[in-house]
Amino acid sequence: MRSHVTPAVVLAAVAALVVSACTTGTTTADSRPTAGPVAVLPDLTVEPDPKLHAMLPESIRTTNTVRVATDIPYPPFEMYANEGSKQITGIDYDLGQAIGARLGVRFDFKAQKFDGILPAVQAGKFDAVMSAMTDKKARQKSVDFVDYLNAGPGWLVAKGNPVGITVVTDVCGKPVGVQTGTNHQKLLQQRQQLCEEKGLPPIRILTFSKDSEAQLALRSGKVVADYLDEVTAAYVASTADGGNAFSTVTGRAAVGAYSASPMGIGISKDQAGLKEAVRAALQSLMDDGSYRKILDEYEVPNIAIPKATVNGALD
Repeated sequence: MRSHVTPAVVLAAVAALVVSACTTGTTTADSRPTAGPVAVLPDLTVEPDPKLHAMLPESIRTTNTVRVATDIPYPPFEMYANEGSKQITGIDYDLGQAIGARLGVRFDFKAQKFDGILPAVQAGKFDAVMSAMTDKKARQKSVDFVDYLNAGPGWLVAKGNPVGITVVTDVCGKPVGVQTGTNHQKLLQQRQQLCEEKGLPPIRILTFSKDSEAQLALRSGKVVADYLDEVTAAYVASTADGGNAFSTVTGRAAVGAYSASPMGIGISKDQAGLKEAVRAALQSLMDDGSYRKILDEYEVPNIAIPKATVNGALD
C-alpha cells in the first residue's frame, strides 16, 4: 500500500537534496582541492593536503592552476622527453608536479626565453618561475623566491678539455659561451677583473638566448667552453653523443668565486599567499622524503637544501 506523503514532507526532502548537492561531488574553489593524488614518478605518488590548498590565493583555487614559466631546454632541470616531443620533463618539472599535487592544483609549465621570464611574470602572464633560477637580491625586486636547490657553476668543454682549463684565468683572451640574462653571465663579467689584474686580455664573452645554442657553438669551435650550472654541465657531458662529445671542469679554482645563493622558485608578487603556500608544500615534500626521491631520480642528491626558505639570496 502506498503511504500518504504530506507537502511538508516533500519540502523537507527537497531541502535535504539541496543540502546534499552542496556538500558532495566536485568541491568549490573555497573548500577542498578538486585534484586527487598524482603519480610524479613510478614510485612516488603525492597526495593533496586540504590545509595547504586553503592557503592558495582565491584566483588560483578558482582556476585550479598555477601558470609556470620555464626556459627549455636546460637539462636536467627542464627538457623535452625526447627528440620532437613537447612533453616536458626534468627536475623542475617533476618537483613542480609534486608541489602542485600537494597543493591540490596543477602546475602548468610553458616555455619562455630566460631573459624574458621575469618581465612575463610582472606582466601577469605567469604566476611562478621554475627554471634553475638563482635567487638574487636584484631579482627579488621582480619576484619573491622560495628557495629549493643549491649548485655552483661549471665549464662544459670539448671532450678531454683540450684547452686545458684548470684555473679561471685560463679563459682570458678566449671566446666562451654563456646564456644571456643568467647569473653565469654576470659572474663571467666579474671574471674580467681577474684577467686585468694578471695583465691578460679580457674574456671574449659570447651570449646565446639558449644554452643549447652555446653547446652548438662549442661543438663548432666558435667558443672553447660554455659557462653554466655544474649539474647541467655534468648531465650534458654524460649524455651528449653517448658521453663522447664533452667534458666538465668544476671547482672554485676553475670557475672562480661565487656566492652560495640558492636556486629559487620565483613567485609573482601579485599573488598574495602563493609563496607561503608553495613554501609550505615544498617543506612537506622535504619532510616526507618526496623531494629527495625526485633528486635521486636525476642522480643529484648533493644539490638538496635542508629547509625551504624565502628570499635567501646571499649575494
